[in-house]
Amino acid sequence: MTVRGDFKEPARSRPDLVIGREELFAAAREQLSGGGSLLVHGPAGIGKSTVLRALAAESAESAHTVLRCSATESESHLPFLALTDLLGLVVDTVSDRLPAPQRTALESALTGRGESTLQRDGLALRLAVLSVLRALASRGPVLIVADDLQWLDPASAELLGFAARRLGEMPVRMLCAVRTDTDPPEQQQDRFLRASPPNTLAVRLNPLSRAQTAELLGHRGHTGLSRSTVRDIHRTSGGNPLFALELGRALAESPTRPSPGEPLPVPTSLRALVLSRLEMLSAEARRTLLVASAGARPTVALLHAAGREDAEAETAHAASLGLLATERETPGIRFAHPLISAALYAEATAAERRAAHVALSTAASDPIERARHLALATTGTDPQVAARLGEAAAAARDRGAPSVAAGLGLLAARHTPVDAEPGPDERRLQAAEDALTAGESDLSRDIARDALRRVTTPADRVRAWMVVIDAAGQAMAEVDAVFPQALEDAGDDPRLLALVRYQLAWRALLVEGEMTKGREEAAIAAQLAARAGDRPTELLALGFQAQMETLMGHPAAPATIQRALREPQDPRVACDHNGAGAVRFRWLIMGDQLAEARTTITALLREVRRRGMVESELHFLRGLAETELRSGHCGRALDLARESLRLARDTGIGEAATAMFTSLAEAAGGDVDRALGLAREAVDRAEDDGDLVYLSRALGALGHAQLVAGDSAAVVRSLRRVRELEERLGITDPARGRWHGDLAEALVRIGETVEAQDVIDATRARALRLGRESVLAVLDRAEALVRAARGEQEPAVRQLTAAQDRLGKLGYGLEEARAAYALAGVRTHRPGPTSYDEATRLFRRCRALPWLRQVEAAATAATVTGSAPAAALLPAVPAPAALDGLAVTERQVAALVMEGATNREIAARLFISVKTVEATLTRVYRKLGIRSRVDIVRLAAGRRNG
Repeated sequence: MTVRGDFKEPARSRPDLVIGREELFAAAREQLSGGGSLLVHGPAGIGKSTVLRALAAESAESAHTVLRCSATESESHLPFLALTDLLGLVVDTVSDRLPAPQRTALESALTGRGESTLQRDGLALRLAVLSVLRALASRGPVLIVADDLQWLDPASAELLGFAARRLGEMPVRMLCAVRTDTDPPEQQQDRFLRASPPNTLAVRLNPLSRAQTAELLGHRGHTGLSRSTVRDIHRTSGGNPLFALELGRALAESPTRPSPGEPLPVPTSLRALVLSRLEMLSAEARRTLLVASAGARPTVALLHAAGREDAEAETAHAASLGLLATERETPGIRFAHPLISAALYAEATAAERRAAHVALSTAASDPIERARHLALATTGTDPQVAARLGEAAAAARDRGAPSVAAGLGLLAARHTPVDAEPGPDERRLQAAEDALTAGESDLSRDIARDALRRVTTPADRVRAWMVVIDAAGQAMAEVDAVFPQALEDAGDDPRLLALVRYQLAWRALLVEGEMTKGREEAAIAAQLAARAGDRPTELLALGFQAQMETLMGHPAAPATIQRALREPQDPRVACDHNGAGAVRFRWLIMGDQLAEARTTITALLREVRRRGMVESELHFLRGLAETELRSGHCGRALDLARESLRLARDTGIGEAATAMFTSLAEAAGGDVDRALGLAREAVDRAEDDGDLVYLSRALGALGHAQLVAGDSAAVVRSLRRVRELEERLGITDPARGRWHGDLAEALVRIGETVEAQDVIDATRARALRLGRESVLAVLDRAEALVRAARGEQEPAVRQLTAAQDRLGKLGYGLEEARAAYALAGVRTHRPGPTSYDEATRLFRRCRALPWLRQVEAAATAATVTGSAPAAALLPAVPAPAALDGLAVTERQVAALVMEGATNREIAARLFISVKTVEATLTRVYRKLGIRSRVDIVRLAAGRRNG
């Protein structure tokens, strides 16, 4: 998208810089710290100038001379202007070192007092600029900072490029930013790279994701925006941070929020970006584009059907002006940027918009789309329009598009007369429930709260309260005051009371941490629902009761699950994440039936995706990831976990639980530092929400990540808290969290073998009672380490061998590999280079990269020292004392840097990405107070010599 030349990116406060730019900053810092140059490029408003300023401020600290210029389009015709900005203040300090012809030509160009031109003094000027940079570099490092390269006057650009290509090994770095708008942008990028030093790294600033846009808006004070509004801002801005902030500002200043189906208010500052090109279109062509902007999926055929007879020629002209993108593979019409469509629609009058919607209400082939356009073309209440919208909403719901259904339902409510049946409030409540299904919790809550100000019938009020409670998610403590009001509205109606008591069961669990009380409330809710003939609520209550009994190790759990699975079933509840299907999956995976668990959860995930049930999709993504992780498919589990985390971030649903599980997946198959960060985030969120159930799970994930990182003392602190919490909550089934073996192994590492054996004995008693075979095998693995620590090597080897075999037969690939790893560490015979071969093979089969790095480090240590320490579960990577304060991955990367490995070589050896290496090095520099790879070597060498 091309914009006016005088539209500049404003300065932003520092915290904005890293939103969505973490990897970019790491790569840029690595490049600059190594003496290289950097070219930042991207479209207008994407944040180039902000990034440039931040990097320049950091890099200037290590430079002796900093040269700056920032060009503008209005001044780009003035020759040598950028060169004057760069050299005007420093040329006098080195002019005496220039040959006379060069000095004369350069002074003439910089002062304008002569008639110097590239045609007349080209060679002298080129050599003069090169000589000045060489002279400055001889005194110390030089940093050239140039913004908006696209507006550099041609003479300055030519001279700067000539010098840049000949800098060689001189300590001169260039930090530049340029606007690239073409598609593909590499066409412009390459042109500017040819005018840069050979070691220049080109970094493109990409659009922000929806979650990053939400974070940016919140940081700038635009809080309280619903997820659907943020979604609209992100879509309209195309992820451009400047455009998103301008839209957020316009929304904050608008006296009224846009109605459903209406676009966001587009401020004049953004409309002006495209209006100049729109003025080059005829009035008829503008009307054609307006119809296209109003359509959901415009095509030339649709425009013809809407009465735009010259659509081909008019859209071709618009494309030549850069307003439309050329679609090579589809017949669709796509605007070059969503902002163009939004500005075009915003600039039109109300009458022009209605005319466009009238045309599309008959032209569109989809009945849902026709109904939407009919509503937007109609003013005031109209029962026929409302009825058509209600039918369209039902069709969208059946198609698995609850978000669309919610929007249509709100439009239907707007056009429904007060005395109609169903009335406007009934339609709003249905829209609130549709929004909840679509994962738009804040929108559903707002609709329900609005309805509560008007509805008076108990059934409608309780229905609205249920939406408010459900929208709170795990943070149920925030709506604690709702329950007395809901109970009062329910009165003695068993159907309404069943709904409230079901939510009270969740409150008992999440707010009070009372699992027994939650089970009792669920049982009461099931009885009330059965009496009222409300089968969906009865099934949900039975599912909750069965879930509590499963976690408690209650003997009634199998019977309750069977009751919940009896016919008749409600199709929607059957696939709900709180329904019997989900409870059955949990029972299967806790009972080591991994294959059947995978089949069950895959079918559930497929169904909720078909129905558009976003919260259930999130739960089942995590469930499938958990199944793959238990099976030892760490790469697949990590992909699924990261997908679930993106969905959680996008919707704001279940972020604590999803961060917790993604931490487990990262620790198994990804990045240990990321695993630690996610686990700490999950702990913080669970504590903020007052969610004791997920707090125990989050602490379990943190303890596991700390185990993989080699911090045994921290593992013990975290998992002792989990043990206390689960005792308090009444959770007795060790297959729920599976942290017990980790705690025992960490206790062995810190010498607390008595406590380790106590954990093993207590857990074994419960696992034997419930028949948890995999838990028993893991406990045997831990007990073998206790024995090895006591010097009982032969019994430990026999117990580990048997545990590895059992875990392999049960299908727990990662746990089998961990047993092989422990076995290699406690063998009584002298370990050699092949002692860890079996563990290496098994970890590689699982793609358990963090564990693989640990076992390879242990094998190397065994080869060097000639022996392996008994029960050394996670041998430390040898590192100089100067690096002892670093995390495991940071020490490994630093150690390889000292060996002279490149970032790509480090990535290959540690099975991580180059970007992860760069980010890790950035943390190492910060922690050690150094600036480059060379400093790591110097620091380590200094400590050794000392």
